[in-house]
Amino acid sequence: MRPIRKLLNILYVTTPDSYVSRDGENVVISVNSEEKFRMPVHNLEGIVCFNYTGASPALMALCCERSVKLSFLTENGRFLARVTGGASGNVLLRRKQYRCSDDEKFCTDVSKNLIAGKIQNSRYVLQRFARDHSEDAGSENVKNASKTLAHFGLSLLSCDNLDSIRGVEGEAAREYYGVFDHLITEQKEVFKFKGRSRRPPLDHVNAVLSFLYVVLAHDCEAALETVGLDPQVGFLHRDRSGRAGLALDLMEELRPYLVDRTALTLINNRQISSKRFLVKETGAVIMDDETRKEIIVAWQKRKQEEITHPFLNEKIKVGLIPYVQALLMSRFLRGDLDGYPPFLIR
Repeated sequence: MRPIRKLLNILYVTTPDSYVSRDGENVVISVNSEEKFRMPVHNLEGIVCFNYTGASPALMALCCERSVKLSFLTENGRFLARVTGGASGNVLLRRKQYRCSDDEKFCTDVSKNLIAGKIQNSRYVLQRFARDHSEDAGSENVKNASKTLAHFGLSLLSCDNLDSIRGVEGEAAREYYGVFDHLITEQKEVFKFKGRSRRPPLDHVNAVLSFLYVVLAHDCEAALETVGLDPQVGFLHRDRSGRAGLALDLMEELRPYLVDRTALTLINNRQISSKRFLVKETGAVIMDDETRKEIIVAWQKRKQEEITHPFLNEKIKVGLIPYVQALLMSRFLRGDLDGYPPFLIR
């Protein structure tokens, strides 16, 4: 596992008026023609831009030459485009991936594991709240939701096609998000959660969740590329132009632990302020640049924490979880593992 420990270096450009360019082997960030930051490109695995002014062609070429993923997103985290070089990776592994993606039974079996991991990790988030806030008014509702999720997890065993798995996943998500508002214990006058809204997010909580889900998706996509898999070809999320299906598959089990817990910590610890959100005439809620910076800083800090990976039984940094899961997926496809082991929080 040692060779993958260098894969934490993602540069996030969150200032809207910033421009990313190249100076030799360095990535340079400027605002109004004034240099604000520079970093050698060899220190980076990816660059994620939430800015308006873009990047120079020379910088794009440098990223392609050095296999640095360069992604562009809107200010509220909607993916726009990615710049990459020529296709690379293990052609035999990708051919196996493509064949497996066309096998309905294979896709069903893998998807069961992915969604079982998501449901179990969602239960962990609820159980942790119920344990730490047993006296809160919503604690009983949260406990009941956790029990219901356990039944959904068992019902996956009888699913024999992708549609039935999606049905269970959808019901489990509604149950989980149905009590999510109880998990918010501070700033509830503004950070209210009435249900998941995506495009656009219609409240402050959804704005934070959507932003972090996009960041996690980028990390999952980079992880899959790193091990030689094609992020576009998934097993649960079927082929759709412009959609990284396998990255979405991989992040399902990671959402509760990596994103939801981070969002709840930011809100409940008052690390982000409701005053830094903008509500547009359409009802869309977006964050200002300072809030995005605070969230990215918290995300990067979280990625430096260490855990013991439940399958490897080895200590790794949290930020390496997508890379380890991508590696396990590749080993499963190669036949080195009998099944794909989802990441399960202990």
